[in-house]
Amino acid sequence: MALIERFQKTTDIGYWEGQIPMNYIYTVGRAGEKFFREIMNGKIFGAKCDVCNIIYVPPRTYCEKCFARLEDSYVEVGTKGTVHTFTQCYETFDGMKKEAPSLVAVIRIDGTDGGLVHWLGEVDFKKVYIGMPVEAVFKAKKDREGSILDIKYFKPTK
Repeated sequence: MALIERFQKTTDIGYWEGQIPMNYIYTVGRAGEKFFREIMNGKIFGAKCDVCNIIYVPPRTYCEKCFARLEDSYVEVGTKGTVHTFTQCYETFDGMKKEAPSLVAVIRIDGTDGGLVHWLGEVDFKKVYIGMPVEAVFKAKKDREGSILDIKYFKPTK
């Protein structure tokens, strides 16, 4: 079938069953490199657009509004934020049932745009609410690897 031909019936479409082996390397990019280096130091950084006065977390290379280049415009944003949305997870990433559900939320760091998807800790599901103030709890410095998982979870602030 030529590229410009159309399928008339969905039953004419083939598919591949099984696994396709692929090797790849995921790189965090220039903006992500600064972000993860600073997480190792217990800090959260964003990229600031001086034109729009927006701080993006996680950092981006370009502003989504005006397309200004944001490289080397990194600022520390603190470790506090608010719960933007949340849910309870009953399965692992592999689809296996968990012994106890975990709480996952989108956290918007104060004064920034964007958000981090991460776990909530030290809180009961029934007490979580949208707009709840939280702060990052980091692993011990010796255990950090430059990963988003260097943040153990976000806990409610008082």
